Amino acid sequence: MSLAHASNVRHEFYKAVWFYFKVVWPIFSILLVVIVAIGLIIARLEGWSPDDGVYFAFVTGLTIGYGELIPKLGVPRVLAILLGFNGVLMTATFAAISVRAIEVTVTATRKGDVE
Repeated sequence: MSLAHASNVRHEFYKAVWFYFKVVWPIFSILLVVIVAIGLIIARLEGWSPDDGVYFAFVTGLTIGYGELIPKLGVPRVLAILLGFNGVLMTATFAAISVRAIEVTVTATRKGDVE
C-alpha cells in the first residue's frame, strides 16, 4: 500500500466518521448535556465547585474513576451510577460510529472507490 493510498483510505474513514457523527449528533449531544447537568447537581449537593462536579461527571461517565472525588451522600451516589450508564451509552455510540466508518471504508476500498 502506497502512502498516497493510505492517505486516501484515512480520508475516507474520517469522512465516514463525520457523516455518521452528524446523524447521531442529537443523541450524542443529549448524552453530553445529561453528563454536565448531573455533574452540576452532584456538585451542588456535595458542596463541590461546578468545575469539580463536571470533572467528576466525565471521569465517572467515561468509567475512568480516578477516585479523588467521592460522593458521600446517597442521592449523588445514585446519580453517579446513572452517570456510568450514560457514559457507557455515549462510548458505545462513538464506538458504533467508528466501526460503521471502518466498514464503509473497507467496502469502498474493495470496490476500488478509494485509490
